[in-house]
Amino acid sequence: MHSPLSTGDGVLFANPDPDLARADFARKPRALTDKRSSVANAVKNLIHDDDYLAIGGFGTNRIPTAIIHEILRQQKQRLGFAGHTATHDFQVLCAGNLTGRGQTLSRVDIAYVVGLEARGLSPHARRVIESGTVACTEWTNYALAVRLQAAAMGVSFLPARCMLGTDTFRYSAAKTIRCPFTDATFVALPALYPDVAAIHVHEADIYGNARLRGTTVADLELARAAKRLIITCERLIPHDEFRADPNQTLIPFFCVDAVCEVPCGSYPGNMPGEYFSDEMHLREWLEVEKDPTAFAHFLDRHIFGVRDFSEYLERRGGLVRMQELRNQEFLLTATS
Repeated sequence: MHSPLSTGDGVLFANPDPDLARADFARKPRALTDKRSSVANAVKNLIHDDDYLAIGGFGTNRIPTAIIHEILRQQKQRLGFAGHTATHDFQVLCAGNLTGRGQTLSRVDIAYVVGLEARGLSPHARRVIESGTVACTEWTNYALAVRLQAAAMGVSFLPARCMLGTDTFRYSAAKTIRCPFTDATFVALPALYPDVAAIHVHEADIYGNARLRGTTVADLELARAAKRLIITCERLIPHDEFRADPNQTLIPFFCVDAVCEVPCGSYPGNMPGEYFSDEMHLREWLEVEKDPTAFAHFLDRHIFGVRDFSEYLERRGGLVRMQELRNQEFLLTATS
């Protein structure tokens, strides 16, 4: 006998209705238009207070750090966030939840946040979550990926087997359903249509066509699920290169609203085949967060007190430090 169908106790932060999302997608231009933008203008024009935000990459791999810093500098408020394989990106966004700077995050779909993998837990991100000022709904990493897949497909949900019989289901906003073919019980995972997403890639053209190497995780689905999409890239390349080898185009131009050329844009995270993560700087973040006063001074120096991401890089050692990280990535790639 089947157990009764059930619903998780969590709040659903994003409407899964594909017809509502379709109205936003219909407004996207389909022409090959020049979408180059500064990071500041992309954040100003495409990320609004109360938006639901999703960030691409995996852990500290290929994260759009420049966009995240600019969100703090422009003091965007009350954002929702998809905490899918989120590490340093979530850590930085939580830095906006400081007294005197408002509330960058107000609600989070949690799968993997607070932890920076083997590096340890973010003391400040933990303070933010434990404060009770941010609403949280729980999922697994796989569940959030399926939610993005549903949105990319243009449906309101997809069935899955994950989370059945767990406390994660209890604290999620999922529902159980009965299969019309086998009568088995599955979890119905609601589609996730972020208002805006930011993804860092290796190469893009001025129209938004994008290439990336290494693990893609859910970024290809995210690019198609987000109502607005900002691409940051290590380098802009001619459109003819995309036309010559279209099979390498993983994110097509019609998904993209802005393209920002940001060399070293994943720093202090790593970029596969480009540069390794700055482990010294990531450890510094974790250490300074232990003291809220010291952390506030740290943020003033590295984010609020700099003009843009390039100035932040200069304060962290500039081209000399990046060349060291490039050499480290090359050596690891050559011996793997």
